[in-house]
Amino acid sequence: MKYGCIGERLKHSFSKEIHNALADYEYELCEVGREELRQFAKDKDFIAINVTIPYKEQIIPYLDFVDEFAKSIGAVNTVVNRDGRLYGYNTDFYGMRRLIEKAGYAPKGKKSLILGTGGTSKTAVAVLRAMGASEIIRVSRDGKEGAITYEEAYRDHGDCGMILNTTPVGMYPNTEGCPIDTGRFTQVECVIDAVYNPLRTSLILSAEERGIACMGGLYMLVAQAVRASEIFLDTQYGEDTVDKIYRRIKSEKENIVLIGMPSSGKSTVGKILAEKLGRELMDTDSLIVAKRGEEIPDIFAREGEEAFRGYEREAIKEVSRDTRLVIATGGGAVLRRENTFELRKNGRIYFIDRPLDKLMPTEDRPLSRSREAIEQRYAERYPIYRASADAVINGDCDAEAVADKITEEFERESV
Repeated sequence: MKYGCIGERLKHSFSKEIHNALADYEYELCEVGREELRQFAKDKDFIAINVTIPYKEQIIPYLDFVDEFAKSIGAVNTVVNRDGRLYGYNTDFYGMRRLIEKAGYAPKGKKSLILGTGGTSKTAVAVLRAMGASEIIRVSRDGKEGAITYEEAYRDHGDCGMILNTTPVGMYPNTEGCPIDTGRFTQVECVIDAVYNPLRTSLILSAEERGIACMGGLYMLVAQAVRASEIFLDTQYGEDTVDKIYRRIKSEKENIVLIGMPSSGKSTVGKILAEKLGRELMDTDSLIVAKRGEEIPDIFAREGEEAFRGYEREAIKEVSRDTRLVIATGGGAVLRRENTFELRKNGRIYFIDRPLDKLMPTEDRPLSRSREAIEQRYAERYPIYRASADAVINGDCDAEAVADKITEEFERESV
């Protein structure tokens, strides 16, 4: 390996795509076990690397030189091999500061809570100090290393202005976790999550629901990677590089999710979008049929709607963990709030709003087999579709035109 990233588990990482977009060196992901770190550092078989969880602190004893800035933080995430000597730097500081600024929050004179006590937590402390936070409190499950417990945070610090998560809670593949209940902090103005996969963690979505300014960790990941690449190559990129790469990676990773009434064309439009954009189509109804080995009307007839909704929930959880998909959902998928919550973690949701008179009842849709049933479902669900969608697409046209409208909106949103 010449250039790359080391960590204990890297299947979730976007770093390879980011570095490959920045420069023409080949960047690799290298999983290193805890017992292997010493030998890896001793071998020095690389030109330059990034270091991630859990080695940002553990790598330091093996370095010949640690930048004063990284030394003051106590964490290294960038290592360069210069003639057999290992030089350590911290570019997470730059990345995290850019992330907080991107969220539009000014910590100066305000109290901040940092969740976690690892290397990224130390960087967060340094960033918030530099940005003038009046009080910085670290929170952990056991309350060790100068931190307080979550119970103490709830009890004594409900007036904090910012919550910044540096723990891996909510990170792929265990995306359901949320490290803290934002609803118990009455004055919080901003929530930041260093986790970038999924694009929106449960923590970020909970903040969004409360109208709190928030951002996930992708912007930080891109910003620190840009700075690391500058150190790798002893160069300097343009001022707008971080924003350009961030928009590109977010657009490439974000799922396109289609919701709407039965017979609104979700599966047909999804197939066109997948072919047009070079993505995989995931149809949640088809996934259920393949997994259960029977058609949806048969599931309804044999087990009832409640059982089907459970199977639908599992299918949505499964596909929502992945990125770069087109996801076509069943007509009733958004009836459960938790389904929309999962779909939003990595997806942008499009409601195909096809007029009622164009929606046709068919035998393969158990709840929409008659005109009367279609009209009833439409009245019940229409407000939910609109409330669940990031964008409403006029579906009163052919499937190709609907796909074009979604593509245009998705690309415009990425600019």
